[in-house]
Amino acid sequence: MLMHPSIDPVALQLGPLAVHWYGLTYLAAFGLFMALGLRRLRHQPFASLTGKQAWSRQDVEDILFLGVMGVVAGGRLGYCLFYKPAYYLAHPLEVLAVWQGGMSFHGGMLGVIAAMVWFARSRGKPWLQVADFVAPCVPTGLAAGRVGNFINGELWGRLCSPDLPWGMVFRGAGQLPRHPSQVYQFLLEGLLLFVILWLYARKPRPLGAVAALFLLGYGVLRFVAEFFREPDAHLGVLSLGMSMGQWLCLPMIVGGAGLWWWAVHRRE
Repeated sequence: MLMHPSIDPVALQLGPLAVHWYGLTYLAAFGLFMALGLRRLRHQPFASLTGKQAWSRQDVEDILFLGVMGVVAGGRLGYCLFYKPAYYLAHPLEVLAVWQGGMSFHGGMLGVIAAMVWFARSRGKPWLQVADFVAPCVPTGLAAGRVGNFINGELWGRLCSPDLPWGMVFRGAGQLPRHPSQVYQFLLEGLLLFVILWLYARKPRPLGAVAALFLLGYGVLRFVAEFFREPDAHLGVLSLGMSMGQWLCLPMIVGGAGLWWWAVHRRE
């Protein structure tokens, strides 16, 4: 049984300005996206498009900027709508209080989708091609976010056997060991999903297939990880013994499977 290390959430204090570890993990996520996006420019069909201008560094920078806006706005709105709709309906101004915490991956994903639609329309590119470009560059950012969750000692796992070698006691979660679910999600939704997507996307694939694999892969891996993650205290376990995270993953799994089937079997 391990004890969660007491890590100060503030990485650097510069007078009244506090730089938090969680904020640094967001910066790391954006930096990783930029680096991988530039590498992605070497893959087909982004390296050369018949009759059209190839994707450029400017495209990567622009989609990153729009994606950041989508992550922040969608993540916050998604949290308010999916997890505490009654509270924020009664306190609408607190939707803007992002410093109080509360972000949703599924809401952030919807925000990124909206950003990709905007980018595709403004550049005259197929929307699914934009999604295929972005998908392999996302999981490392998710991994960085889970590092921030672990440093903050938040989103801990469910109770586990005291005999589990990596069972961990988290501050504020009692004295019993729990699964370090942040680490599980770092390994599954972050590193494993990245390896799968990156290897799959290195070769030319049908339009929409890479994006479909992201939806399907993340949905399945997050669904599995939720069995080890403590449900939100104000929601608990919902219908059929599933958490809110699992219910939100079901549309991703169904949509990803349907999109992949369409991409592989559609006529050119």
